[in-house]
Amino acid sequence: MPRLGGRALWLGLAAAAAAAAAARWLGWWGGRAGPRLFVPEELARYRGGAGDPGLYLALLGRVYDVSPGRRHYEPGAHYSGFAGRDASRAFVTGDRSAAGLVDDVSDLSFSEMLTLQNWLSFYEKNYEFVGRVIGRFYGADGLPTPELTRVEAMVTQGAEAGRRALEEKRKFPPCNAEWSSSRGSRLWCSPERPAWTQMHLQPSVPFAAVRNTDAPTHQPHGPPRRSPALPEKVEE
Repeated sequence: MPRLGGRALWLGLAAAAAAAAAARWLGWWGGRAGPRLFVPEELARYRGGAGDPGLYLALLGRVYDVSPGRRHYEPGAHYSGFAGRDASRAFVTGDRSAAGLVDDVSDLSFSEMLTLQNWLSFYEKNYEFVGRVIGRFYGADGLPTPELTRVEAMVTQGAEAGRRALEEKRKFPPCNAEWSSSRGSRLWCSPERPAWTQMHLQPSVPFAAVRNTDAPTHQPHGPPRRSPALPEKVEE
């Protein structure tokens, strides 16, 4: 499975943010007729158990049929806690406790919002969109709430911050130095980010990819402040 370096990841997320903004004008986020509206109690029935009507999960208020990935999301599976609810926060934190599997993303950082956008693009590409959840991100009319608008704005700002950081890196590339008794001192600068820094730019919380070899990949030493129990690395 390909791994994204720092520059490639930021450029990809910036492109995703731009696509999200354009999609809003085209009705992707908006209130076009057709998508089914779920209340949280109804969505909770879609956990993939015996007698359940399906296997769905939601991210930022958008509901996806994850039946093709049943072995990962059905009852008893590693990510079963994500089924039947909007657990947007846990896509970043990895916290699969009852307190962590919630849709409250109000205190996430710009980079964490970009990670959510990356996951949203992943589910859009690999699973069928089936509706929206009435609540934090969509109203009873199916239209975006102010909270979703705020999330979109943070994604856009985060992508712009990443672009500026790349420009700064091009102007002031990281430098390295070494010394040996035989060759003396040596100093060199490279536009490529060191490997240990690249790993910190990987999306934080992956899920098993379905029909997609470019799914985000978790680095087990990711951001420590929000990672009490991160899922395992996606098999390559």
